[in-house]
Amino acid sequence: MRGFARWTALLAAAGLLMTGCSGGSSGDDTSGGRTGRAQPSARSSAAASPLPSSLTSQRLDWGRCRATADFSAPGADWQCATLKVPLDWSKPHGKTIGLALIRAKARGENRIGSLLFNFGGPGSSGVSTMPAYAAVVPLLRERYDLVSWDPRGVGASEGVRCLGDREIQAAEKVDITPDTSAEEQAYLRNATAFGKGCKKDAGELLAHVSTTDTARDMDLMRQVLGDRKTHYFGISYGTQLGGVYAHLFPRNVGRLVLDAVVDPSADTVGHAENQARGFQRALNAYLKSTGQDPGQGSRKIADLLKRLDANPLPTSSRRQLTQALAFIGIVRPLYSKESWPTLTSALDAAVQGDGSELLALADDYNGRDPSGHYGTGTHAQRVISCLDNKQRLTAQKAKKLLPQFERISPVFGPFLGWDTAGWCHDWPVAGLYETPEVSAPGAAPILVVGNTGDPATPYEGTRKMADELGEDVGVMLTWRGQGHGAYGRGSACVDSAVNAYLLSGSVPRNGKVCS
Repeated sequence: MRGFARWTALLAAAGLLMTGCSGGSSGDDTSGGRTGRAQPSARSSAAASPLPSSLTSQRLDWGRCRATADFSAPGADWQCATLKVPLDWSKPHGKTIGLALIRAKARGENRIGSLLFNFGGPGSSGVSTMPAYAAVVPLLRERYDLVSWDPRGVGASEGVRCLGDREIQAAEKVDITPDTSAEEQAYLRNATAFGKGCKKDAGELLAHVSTTDTARDMDLMRQVLGDRKTHYFGISYGTQLGGVYAHLFPRNVGRLVLDAVVDPSADTVGHAENQARGFQRALNAYLKSTGQDPGQGSRKIADLLKRLDANPLPTSSRRQLTQALAFIGIVRPLYSKESWPTLTSALDAAVQGDGSELLALADDYNGRDPSGHYGTGTHAQRVISCLDNKQRLTAQKAKKLLPQFERISPVFGPFLGWDTAGWCHDWPVAGLYETPEVSAPGAAPILVVGNTGDPATPYEGTRKMADELGEDVGVMLTWRGQGHGAYGRGSACVDSAVNAYLLSGSVPRNGKVCS
């Protein structure tokens, strides 16, 4: 897939569990307050720790990217380079790691500078996504160098692989909504094995892949690229990264766009509830579009998932459609309204006893290719989110939460309720905070874009982000649409407002709504 379609798929492959990171067998921290904000002294320490000139004065050796269909397309002229950053930002003179960067230089005159992109996850590769996404932003390339990168722990930037392909495929048979003590223990053992695999592969890097680490990388990137201010476009998890960057370096904020906004005020349980609510809303909209009653349609899908829990469906391959794979297959098309007909076909086939289409959707989401090789986006997603999040809910606490999750969504609630305990269960390193600090007093206006029908990052997070960025900083732009994100999804109103802000610095009226 190319252009927007490819971008949608790549975002989807890193979206669902973006904020579902919690869990653990030791401790049961469930406080929902604001006491765990990220490193209160982070901004002052950033200013107080000068970097060695070996980092700030490094010259990027831009060269040809490895040959792929996207990089070698006529007129693509993509360049790649490696940026050195400290492994441990508290020891800037110590060991370094390399971050893979990609750019396409501005085509027109009156160049503004570099425009950095993060496509979400956490765990999405900017190096592989940027060339495809460039088709969505041709106007921006007239005045910006389009720049993205693989954040630390992702892809070509010391990318982490926690399990092998056979182990991942075997784990797809684990019951994600345990009904018995034996299933619960298997669920938690699988989580422990994943964390141990991450520790074995990543080593000391596992404690240095946080959002705060990547925000600091961004500011060094700004300096090395020769930009006075950071201009940035963050999507999905990329909005959290943008908010943390603005908090750490408010005076370096240029023009920042945050699209498909993660709620910075939500803790582990709050994020899981948000996503259950968001995906249920999207499912309701889908069911209405097919002439079905949302309540009845949801119950039918929930019943299908319950049947699969005990009796997986056969497929055209040798694999079976398990409950876990069916769940992911249902989630995948909800990221884009254009994919709803695919969901109809897959559900119809499953009701008739064939799980092949839902399995194909799940494989697409999980980055599994026809040869059985899995991508590592979800591995990076987990190591970053589990380091960011200090909460570790027990299975006992998750079970107590299940009724409220099921009230929010009979389809998505059971999985996301259990996920609060399973995602970071028995994780090898401690998490950093309960919720990220994004307040950015003194920063230039930041454009915060929300879609009322967003399944993965529900619209309520847009207002929370704008409020927490601070008065005269967070500027809200709303689109009444469907799908994950707003820019580049067909709204001329949204696109023109974002383009005007990035290209001419024209800040839209706070609260502007696009229908």
